[in-house]
Order: sequence, then structure tokens, then C-alpha cells
Amino acid sequence: MLSRTADSLFWLGRYIERAGNNARGLQVALRMASLTRDAAVRDSAWRALLIASGCAPGFAATGAEPTQEAVVRYLAADPSNPSSILSCIEAARRNARAVRTALTVDMWEAVNETWSEARRTTAATFAPDNLPGFLDWVKSRTVQFNGAYADTMLREEAWRFVRLGTTMERADNTARVLDVHHHAIADAEQDGAVAYVQWQAILRSVSALRAYHWVFHARLEPRRIAELLILRPELPRSMIACYARIEETLEGIAAAHGGRRGECHRLAGEMHARLRFGRIEDIMAGGLHDFLTATIDRNLQLGRQIQDFYLQA
Repeated sequence: MLSRTADSLFWLGRYIERAGNNARGLQVALRMASLTRDAAVRDSAWRALLIASGCAPGFAATGAEPTQEAVVRYLAADPSNPSSILSCIEAARRNARAVRTALTVDMWEAVNETWSEARRTTAATFAPDNLPGFLDWVKSRTVQFNGAYADTMLREEAWRFVRLGTTMERADNTARVLDVHHHAIADAEQDGAVAYVQWQAILRSVSALRAYHWVFHARLEPRRIAELLILRPELPRSMIACYARIEETLEGIAAAHGGRRGECHRLAGEMHARLRFGRIEDIMAGGLHDFLTATIDRNLQLGRQIQDFYLQA
């Protein structure tokens, strides 16, 4: 497979996943803002969302205050933000078009129809009354795309690179969501309604609230939330589940290339092993924030190594 084809497939998976992650994050921030009359708490929720999405530096450069209206506009529709939902859909379609023959009909239709509908959005789409419906639509379209490539692609190289991009983006998002709320997780003394809402927000951001209750059959506890999102392989969006798929996918690509491996394979194996043999007690004792920031940095390094080894022409 040509490196430029692999690059387009990889970023197709990443951009679709990023659009869905931003939609979930906006839904959670809207819910948190609606549950309080404290302006400081509301502003904190929007700042946290900007940090979790990796868009805080870009938003700061606009000079705007992190109000609901400004953050929604920047993360949902701003064309100057390459990670806004509409920008992600545009970039996904551009990458899909470049590798049209490598996609199944269902995949192409999922991307192209999403792009066509996204082009019909107006300022009214992002008004408070209409925004929840738009965010639900984005989530449903990302699920449709993920289902299309999971159910219709041959388990060959094209599928592996889409899967690799999707899973890399997902692992990064889970780590960032946890890290931006690490105080709510690490502070064992924190309790009350505000803490409970924050704990719910973490789980809702990765669609894991029901999964938590299914796994633990208990009320929300910060240590268990961290355990679920970091070390429980049953949860598809947990960090350990993501890195298991990343390592497996890279091994599949290496096998298809005669066993040729590089630094990206070593890094992926190291990150998976660190989680596979990790214990939540040790992670919490060593500092949750330090653990998560190190993971985010390693994920960025892994992405660069994948780019260098497979995706550069």
C-alpha cells in the first residue's frame, strides 16, 4: 500500500472519531452548565472542555472569553479550528475521497452523506434549542461510519490503518478527559453534588456511565472511575483496550510487510504492557495527573513514530 493511501485512511479514522468525541464533550458541558447557576462553575466546564479537546491554545489565540456561545462556536463550527466538528467532517471527507477505491460502498456513503448534510448547517443549527439535536446527529453518524468499516471491510491493510487511526484518537481522548478532571478523581475527600456531577461528566464524556454501573454495581467512586477508564479491558474506550488494539493492529501491519518493525511497534508494546501489568493503587499513589500526562505525551510520540515509519512518502 502506498504511504499516502495509508495516511489518508489513518486520518479518516482519526477525524471521524474526533468529531464524535467533540460532540460528546459538548453534550456533557451543556449538561453541567444547565445544572448550576454559578457562573464560575459554568466557565470552568467550558475551559475543561477546551483543554480535553486539545483546543485550548487555539481558542486562547482568538482572544474570546470561554463562554458557552464562544466555545460551542469554536468546537462545533469554526473553520479556523481544524478540530471543530465541521472541520473534522470536511477533513474526513477529503481523505475518504482521496482513497475512494479503498473504501466499501457503505463507508463512502456514511462519510459523503454526513459531509453533504453538514454543509447545510447554518448559524441556527448551533442555537441553544437546536444544538442538542445536532450533537446527537454527529454521534449517530460517527457510529454509522464505525459500524460500516467494522462490518464491511476486508481484514486487510486498509482496514488496519482506519482502525489504527480511530483507536489512536480514542486513546488520546480518554486520557485527556480523565486528566482534565484529575482533581475530581484524585481528591478522595471531595464529596457532594458538585463532585458527583463531575464524576458523571467523566463517564458521559466516553459513553461509559451505564458501563460503570454494569461492571461495579455500586455508586460512583472516583478510584473505580479511574480503574474503569484506564485498566478495564471490557470497556472499548478504556486506555488498556485501546492500546491492546493499537499493538495488535501494528503487529498485523508488520506481518503484512514481511515482519518489518520500527520504534512505533516497541512504543505500542511498552504502553500496552504498562497498562496490562499496572494496578490502580500504584497509579493513584504515584500521581494520577503525572501518569496521564506521561501517557498523553507518549501517545503523541507514538503518533509521530507511526507517521515516520508508515505514512511518509
